[in-house]
This record gives sequence, structure tokens and C-alpha cells, in this order.
Amino acid sequence: MAEEEEESELSDKQKVEIAKWFLLNSPPGEIQYVAKDVKSILNNDDLYNEAASEAFPVYNKFHLISLPMSNRSGDVLVNSFGELEGNAFLEPRTAQVAIVDHVKQACTEVRPATDEELPSPYTEEFRCNLDAEILKYVEEAYPKGVCSVYCTSGKDVEGPGSDFELAVVISAARHSPQNFCNGSWCSIWNIEFRDDQQTVEVKGKLQVGAHYFEEGNVQLDAKHECKDATLFQAPEDCAVAITSIIRHHETEYLASLEASYLKLPDSTFKDLRRKLPVTRTLFPWHNTLQFSLTRDISKELGIGK
Repeated sequence: MAEEEEESELSDKQKVEIAKWFLLNSPPGEIQYVAKDVKSILNNDDLYNEAASEAFPVYNKFHLISLPMSNRSGDVLVNSFGELEGNAFLEPRTAQVAIVDHVKQACTEVRPATDEELPSPYTEEFRCNLDAEILKYVEEAYPKGVCSVYCTSGKDVEGPGSDFELAVVISAARHSPQNFCNGSWCSIWNIEFRDDQQTVEVKGKLQVGAHYFEEGNVQLDAKHECKDATLFQAPEDCAVAITSIIRHHETEYLASLEASYLKLPDSTFKDLRRKLPVTRTLFPWHNTLQFSLTRDISKELGIGK
């Protein structure tokens, strides 16, 4: 009997892995609530800290969370494109670096970015123009949306003749736990500037997450990928063309989501239930007295007298 109890007891490593799984699979904006319960269940600060220190950075970068910078100069997006060493993240619009406490989901320090952390003036001109256009689009399309544009390759390119790459990151979240719902929109666009072909390739990955938990538990996790291309032009013209592509694909995907969910009551939900009862006949609501149970109840209650 004692041997069976020993075998059923989870090891510390297993407990940490299970705790990490729950933290990583927390719905958008709910990891702190899950963490509180996980910590209570583990009842061991060392195990919880180990799980949290590994899970929170992955969760924060995956959900593209935005944090207000400690010097109140704006928000920093937590993502792999802007990640530096030591929990530091570049905020390219203001040329600053924010130090982030992943578990507390807070910015603890801000410093100016060094020249080595920033792109060359040539690449920065394309990045800056695209950032300005994307910012206008996000302000129009996403309430409380946050965006940033990063140079991911070719940071040292000094002029025409070489390829380089930018990444557009858009994050919008609406957290309303008091109304039992949370949701987020995350999109990442990789922009490849091909100088030899004089083309710009645009590849996008969109992810929508939502959680509704009033008297139930309904979650949405939708993903979509797309690609497009435009001509390699001047920085201002490239910025306008790329933003138009992003706007088109995101609007189209959002419209397809809305259309599919509007059809749910008439298509999907109907397919999930039996169209006819076991008798293969519709229930005659207009004449229920033909059933003996209805007649007996009516007689007992004196209905119809």
C-alpha cells in the first residue's frame, strides 16, 4: 500500500511542469488569476517561483502584452523582435530600452538605447515612415491598440543595394473580468525588402483569442496566415503601400470571422443537435392533448374545466 502511495506522488519536477502548463495556457489577460490559484495549490514558494519564472516570459511574449514605461513616455511591447539581454526590450519609436519584470508584468526601469541597438539611418528611414503609417491605422482600427515596427535584419545596411527586413507588431486587448470576458488581437507582419528584385514581400500571422466565462467556459482561439507583395519604392511610398496591405488583410479576416459567427445559430448549432426526436416526428406543440401525460396532468389540475 505504501509503495502505491509513493508511486502516485508527483515529483517536484512534474509539479513544476504541470504548473507551467496551466500558466502558459491561461486565456488572454488572465495569467495573474491562474497564477494565484496555482500558487495556492502548489503550496510551495520555491516550486511556484521556478514555474512562474519560466512560464511568464513565454506567455508575455506570445500574447504581445504592452506595459507602460516607468518614465511615462509611452508603452513598450513585450515580444521577441525587441528582446535584448537581461529582460530588456527595445522601444524603437522613442529609442529607449525598458527593463521588464515578467512575473509582475511591470516595467521597472528605462534607459536610452545605444547606437548598437538601433538600425542605421538608411534602414531607420524606412522603419520610421512605416511606424508612422501603422500608428495611424491602429489608432483608427483598434481601441487601445499598441503597435511597433522593428528592424529584424540588415540593421547595418547603409544604402541601396542590400536587403533588409522589418517586423510590424500589433496588439490590442480588451479585458473585462467583471463582465466575465477577455479578448485579444495579435498580428505580426514580416516585411522583406528585396533590393535586387525591387519588391517588398509581406507575410502576416494573425491570432484572435477570447474567453467568456459567465456560467460556463467558452474560448476562441483563431489563427490566420496570409502573404502579399508590393514594389520597392521610396520610404514614404513603401510605408503607405505596406499599411494598405495590412489594413486590407486584417479587415478581410475580421469580416470573415464575423460572418462565420453570425451563421452559428443557423448552421453549426443546428448540426450539433438532433433534428427530430427518437420517434422521428416533430413534437405537436399546437395539440399536446393527444399525449396521455398531458391529459392526466390537465385532469389532475382541473385545467380546461
